[in-house]
Amino acid sequence: MTSGNEARAHEARRGRLLDAMREGGAGPGAPIALAKRTSNLFRDREAGPRRRIDLGEFDHVIDVDASRGTVEVEGMATYETLVDATLRHGLMPAVVPQLKTITAGGAVAGVGIEATSMRQGLVHHTMLELDVLLPDGRIVRCTPDNEHRDLFFGFPNSYGSLGYALRLVLRTQPVLPFVRVEHVAYGHPREFFAALAEAAEGDADFVDAVVFGPRSMVLNVARFERDAPWTSNYEFERIYYRSLLEMPVDHLAVRDYLWRWDTDWFWCSRNFAAQHPLVRRMFGRSHLNSRTYTRLMRMNARWGVTRRMAALRGMHVEPVIQDVDIPIGSAHSFLEFLGREIGILPVWICPVHVPDPGADFVLYPLEAGTLYVNFGFWDVVESREAHEAGHFNRLVEQEVLRLGGIKSLYSDSFFTREEFDRAYGMDAYDALKRRYDPEGRAPRLYEKCVLKR
Repeated sequence: MTSGNEARAHEARRGRLLDAMREGGAGPGAPIALAKRTSNLFRDREAGPRRRIDLGEFDHVIDVDASRGTVEVEGMATYETLVDATLRHGLMPAVVPQLKTITAGGAVAGVGIEATSMRQGLVHHTMLELDVLLPDGRIVRCTPDNEHRDLFFGFPNSYGSLGYALRLVLRTQPVLPFVRVEHVAYGHPREFFAALAEAAEGDADFVDAVVFGPRSMVLNVARFERDAPWTSNYEFERIYYRSLLEMPVDHLAVRDYLWRWDTDWFWCSRNFAAQHPLVRRMFGRSHLNSRTYTRLMRMNARWGVTRRMAALRGMHVEPVIQDVDIPIGSAHSFLEFLGREIGILPVWICPVHVPDPGADFVLYPLEAGTLYVNFGFWDVVESREAHEAGHFNRLVEQEVLRLGGIKSLYSDSFFTREEFDRAYGMDAYDALKRRYDPEGRAPRLYEKCVLKR
């Protein structure tokens, strides 16, 4: 399809959606929710009546405009689809979250990050325009300077509590065919974070890192290149994160670099024995990806396999699946805390800068001019002592607040209402709720993300 045909097809999908919303009735009732088959959220919600809205057909790329450096995309399009469309034009989305299954709308309604974030910010910092389906069935177009600018800057981190993204215009950036990655090892956290900060201010195209242990940290500094002497591939037999400790320099095709973490879900494939060579071959290339591991994780949560096996060993378990952003000046302290109180390794590290001081995204406030360090840690904490529900996650939240950081809300949260209100701009949120969901047809953010309603 040409972009004109895609635009007309998008308008037809909008018309069908509005007809369905009208037929479903506009009056208040059960809270609205997306009818989704998959999700990258790692928190459950209480079972209960929901008015399900099916946006499944809004999964298209409408237009790639190389001259403007933009891509127009529907909210349910995955980043795998989005990357394939932009690479054909020699472009990539300015920030590409790590997993193929993340959707464009989900990355804005939540918080999307990757190794370009030291310059481009979070996914929502790359957003130029946004169409939102409001809980009452209206569709509004939001830009940084129109009558709905409050929703433009208030939608990120709202997790469907203000509506759903139907269409977005995102910034792109040019690519070259290959990426050269330099892996630099450090044995001391202070030296490591100083080098991370220096790299984030430099001319690299990508910067991230992995903490393997208290004296084992690897900084990854990557740049585009037109030609490569050779390339590595991590879609099947080879495991990317292990290469960081084995190869000082690596070369990947640009698409393989963008999805370097997806094959093994960073390193979480080890929880399903998928890093064993024999098991890996049994999985096969087509099933070594985040889609498969997400399904397996949800099956485990439903059947309680990990919990039951731990109980046989006399252990208590708590999933701690978190991403937090900490000011660079406190990054060393937070890493010490993780090692002392949580003990999860490896830890993914990604620097984040707010690129535009005037872009005030009120529900996920980051200070312009401050370099933040994202810590991603995802595993189960075991202990012989029984704790109250959420004990270790609560320790994380308290330390994040103490250090002036902020935590993503895609997973379990245990904040008090007062803590949550202070951290996530609930005064501004209340004003948005009054304007865009006055009848309360969508659940409120605290109730959804903390109380799981």
